[in-house]
Amino acid sequence: MKKSIFFLILVLACIGQRTFAQKFGYIDTEFITSKMPEYQKVQVKIDQMTEAWMKDIELKNEEVRKLEKDYHLEELLLTDELRRQRLEQIRLKNKEATDFQNMIFGSEGELFKAKLNGFKPILDEISKAVERVVRQKRLDFVFDKASEGLAMIYTNPVHDYSDYVLEELGLELDPNIKK
Repeated sequence: MKKSIFFLILVLACIGQRTFAQKFGYIDTEFITSKMPEYQKVQVKIDQMTEAWMKDIELKNEEVRKLEKDYHLEELLLTDELRRQRLEQIRLKNKEATDFQNMIFGSEGELFKAKLNGFKPILDEISKAVERVVRQKRLDFVFDKASEGLAMIYTNPVHDYSDYVLEELGLELDPNIKK
């Protein structure tokens, strides 16, 4: 009798554990986007823009190199004042080329903005599709296989233990902030 009660409790515990198990899944955004024609169109457009910008930058750098070459050829023949003027002209052209490159390829540059504007609607569409799949399949976490490191695409807020960690660290939650 004791054995059967023990096995019954064991079976119920195992079944109970399975019903509370968290479900994980992953997606591969590179694979998904490779199948989306609108993503490919945006990528081609951005590649064309990048190529044009690279040509512009190369022209500006070539202009600086030409000025430097001309200066070195004429340096001995120039007066001190003319040398200073030429060096200043070279410095300004070099700064102009560098500023243009930073304006295009910097962390908040035109390329960044073009990618953000072009890819955001597509990534939003993918995100909405992920949420629909998460609801259908009753998943708790979805990871992105294509990301370097750990990228969680979706998390069920029930499994967020940030508040407990803050409590363990002795930090208080701001009651005005809602999760």
